Amino acid sequence: MIRVAIANQKGGVGKTTTAINIATAMAATGWRVLLIDLDPQGNASTGIGVGTAERTTSSYDLLVDQAPLAECVMPTRIPGLDLVPATVDLSGAEVELVAVDNRTDRLRDALNGGAGAAYDVCFIDCPPSLGLLTLNALCAADTLLVPLQCEFFALEGLSQLLQTVERVQQRFNPNLGIVGVALTMFDRRNRLTDQVADDVRSCLGSLVFESVIPRNVRLSEAPSHGLPALVYDHTCTGSRAYMALARELISRLPERKKAA
Repeated sequence: MIRVAIANQKGGVGKTTTAINIATAMAATGWRVLLIDLDPQGNASTGIGVGTAERTTSSYDLLVDQAPLAECVMPTRIPGLDLVPATVDLSGAEVELVAVDNRTDRLRDALNGGAGAAYDVCFIDCPPSLGLLTLNALCAADTLLVPLQCEFFALEGLSQLLQTVERVQQRFNPNLGIVGVALTMFDRRNRLTDQVADDVRSCLGSLVFESVIPRNVRLSEAPSHGLPALVYDHTCTGSRAYMALARELISRLPERKKAA
């Protein structure tokens, strides 16, 4: 199972939207997909149609109580896509795990169990911070996907994230890589958007995905209906962009781990 963390410590850059729609796109192409919601806000769970009352077990149980992965997974309305939901209890997990010896390895240990073999790829939706929850995701992941909003302040956040990744590689997970940077909220009417995109591409080169995610009202509407945009309106520009991004992502994943 390939493990992909979707992280950026800056909020509002499209992490959850990217996680939901990339997971849906890959499930639609025949991959067996697991989505883990590690954000205490639980937006990925809500956006995929799992209400608060349905979340009997969650990523909190997985990390803090070390419940087996199989007990925390629940099906979604998307064929081929399962979810480990998040609840507000997760907000206290960082405090509760501080005194635990293996606090950075809780998620990695959970995914190493037999239940993980049922999936081809696991996406981990991280909170907008570089705390213990995100650190667990980076320690468990094979690679990192970084959504980057096309605004100036996002560039500063990117440099901080890259420094964090380097420290994680040195101390916890030497095999962690970066599969790519996805430009989100792209607005061609705004000159700054093009300038930021050019700066990122000149700095990171081929690491930046060719596909860009535009500002699109249908992407914003979809979560209120509990649906990924690819299900809510598969013809909108946002959905088409995520399908193109999923194709690019698949081409970058390790050959030996790709689904048949």
